[in-house]
Amino acid sequence: MDFIYPEKLTFVCAKCGICCGDVDKKKRHILMLKEEAKQISIMAGKNVLNFANINVNQTPYDYEMKKNEKGNCIFLNENKCDIYSIRPLICRFYPFELINNINGDYEFLFTKECPGLSKGEQIEKDYFEKLFLLACSKFNMK
Repeated sequence: MDFIYPEKLTFVCAKCGICCGDVDKKKRHILMLKEEAKQISIMAGKNVLNFANINVNQTPYDYEMKKNEKGNCIFLNENKCDIYSIRPLICRFYPFELINNINGDYEFLFTKECPGLSKGEQIEKDYFEKLFLLACSKFNMK
């Protein structure tokens, strides 16, 4: 299975926390699969409903991460993620997202609001291959 990805794009994480919450007039939806929420629950020692709301609108995601009064993920502290090693797939992908485009091809898109874009090293195909394989394993894509 192949995919389309942005070529000649540079990116390095700016460690700014923009990906972890609402910005300007855009509300961020940090969606989670049931397995991801369960893993976070075990690590954090909290019931899933203490950190997530049930999501009924965006299949296959079962939960949406709760946010604090500033609109940030409740696991973001001083611009660092308390659950970084087990963060949800949607967090691992940022500033990219994988869609099934109008031609039926899988395609990586990116958001221009991320300050890490156009900085750092050029991202090669293998970076996107790793993300693609991760998505394939989570969603049983073939």
